[in-house]
Amino acid sequence: MGTHTVIFTPSGKRASAETGASVFDVALEAGVDIQSICGGKGLCKRCQIEIDPGKHAKFNIEVLTESASKLSPTEKKAIHDGELNDGRRLSCRTKVQGDLVVNIPADARETESSIQKKSTAFETDLNPAIKLHMLKLPVPTLEDNPCDSETLSAMLADLGVTGVPTHRVLTKLQPILAQNERTVICVVRDEREIIDVWPPSPFDLFGAAIDVGSTSVALYVYNLATGALVFEKAAMNPQIRFGEDLMSRVSYVMMNKGGEHKLTADIRGQVSTMLNEAIEELSLEPNQLLEITMVGNPIMHHIFNGINPVELGLAPFSLAVKDWLDVPAKNFDMGLSEVARISWFPLIGGHVGADTAAAYLTQMETMKDRSVLLVDIGTNAEIVLSHNGKVAAASSPTGPALEGAEISSGVRASVGAIERVRIDPITKDGKVKIIGHDDWISDTDGSLGAHRIVGICGSGIFEVMVELANAGLLDQSGLFIPEAAPHRFSKEGNVWKYCLVNKPNNPIFIKQTDIRAVQLAKAALYAGAQLLAESLNCEAFDEVLLAGAFGTHLDSKYVADIGIIPNAPADKIRSIGNAAGMGAAMALLNVDKKNKIIAAVKTIEKMETALEPKFQDYFVGAMKFPTAQAASVDKTKRRRRRER
Repeated sequence: MGTHTVIFTPSGKRASAETGASVFDVALEAGVDIQSICGGKGLCKRCQIEIDPGKHAKFNIEVLTESASKLSPTEKKAIHDGELNDGRRLSCRTKVQGDLVVNIPADARETESSIQKKSTAFETDLNPAIKLHMLKLPVPTLEDNPCDSETLSAMLADLGVTGVPTHRVLTKLQPILAQNERTVICVVRDEREIIDVWPPSPFDLFGAAIDVGSTSVALYVYNLATGALVFEKAAMNPQIRFGEDLMSRVSYVMMNKGGEHKLTADIRGQVSTMLNEAIEELSLEPNQLLEITMVGNPIMHHIFNGINPVELGLAPFSLAVKDWLDVPAKNFDMGLSEVARISWFPLIGGHVGADTAAAYLTQMETMKDRSVLLVDIGTNAEIVLSHNGKVAAASSPTGPALEGAEISSGVRASVGAIERVRIDPITKDGKVKIIGHDDWISDTDGSLGAHRIVGICGSGIFEVMVELANAGLLDQSGLFIPEAAPHRFSKEGNVWKYCLVNKPNNPIFIKQTDIRAVQLAKAALYAGAQLLAESLNCEAFDEVLLAGAFGTHLDSKYVADIGIIPNAPADKIRSIGNAAGMGAAMALLNVDKKNKIIAAVKTIEKMETALEPKFQDYFVGAMKFPTAQAASVDKTKRRRRRER
């Protein structure tokens, strides 16, 4: 036993590690990003590394053969299955036995996604919780000499503002009055709290709306005096290194003492970085950005607020708090003004979060007195339905397959990822569009060239499934029909796979196991929507609204054809963009909207789909691909026996 030095390249980060620690855990502790969607459990095979043996004069380290543990059974199997190249290791299965220099290949590093959480236009009156009032206090005399704080409070009372100055105000008030001919700007929150005073100046107030997603974080900064959007930015949620989906992160907390503190530090650090970047770019004084309204799913909500999320990973999924939550920003140590406030939207239920409440806020008028289904497709699909004056909400455990995880060639929406797919019904050959390139690419017409294709992302996964079905390569049960295109199908062990793009050294395959993962995800969402519709006796939807950045990329035709939402033709499906972020912005800009969603959430009926007896029946029925040809019973049985 002992302590060893581990150097990570190409970043050059240095860490200390105890004998027996996994390289994956050491990397996480050091802030080194390595891809993982299973939270270091040896399942995803994505946390690949290379150990550099020999003497490293640059680091004054010698790496011996015995400095790393021997290949684990998991790694040996991965090499045998072609999932791990010779010379590579899985960081989560490699133990530190001595000093190491660890190279993280480019394809194993977390990369910036093509995050497109752009703001969407919305209308609301401007009535923020925090306002500026400029006052000119009378000059005191020996005969009439009240204290300045009482005078200030009395003048504000005439404007409908009640409250007394804080200690911060008392320490600043008289110097400002003395230097500015008794004129002062009062910063008032909620029409009752005088939180600051400024000298008379052209400074405006600013606020931020933040959507904390499991994959990305979106920030929108507004001028609270004009309502103008002045800054927006999206970035990866750094917690991805602890697991792609939410349950992986909860599992990390359960299995690692103090894990919740790491997750909290990560997300607070990311939000702090983004806010301070906005402050710098907009040349704001530290006390100008004072209101931050946040939304996110229940697990992100609890982790950000320093609440251990383990109860949300276990039935009955109890929340620590669900109401609107106001917290002084200084409690989070994010480098903001001591009078800044962070507010969280209310949660609807244990798995239906503040982000869904915010999305609903933007659509309340659209959904009123109509039968409208609002869906945010993610690792946990969240659904809201309005019908006959009632509103109900539920979640479905879709898992991360629809966003690229659990898919053999799946990636997040990064540059080079396949986002559009077409398969010729005659030749059975495919063509694709990738993020960052406008033209269609195929391996049959010379257009492939040197394009860097890294995998297939969520919108591409929707399309390839439907295209396979429409081209006669997939039957309704989800089984491949390899005899329809022998030149495109091959076997990996006992599993069939279809070659979508035959790129040398990096072919993109769709495997039978990928089909099954998508079937499970789509069936879960379908079953949840069907149960929700039945709970309100809703037989048809007037409209289906797709919320979230992911939904923005989906073609309504493919959403309809894949059979993910019951009785929803393409002409009734509409994307509404990042409605969660815009809902947060609406409440930031108008306290009436804030009060409206606080009241509305209390009236929403919650359904726990997993407890519904019919869930399994609907789930099984929704596994099929509606546009595919019917499965041959004999052939289906024969294939299943052979591929077990």
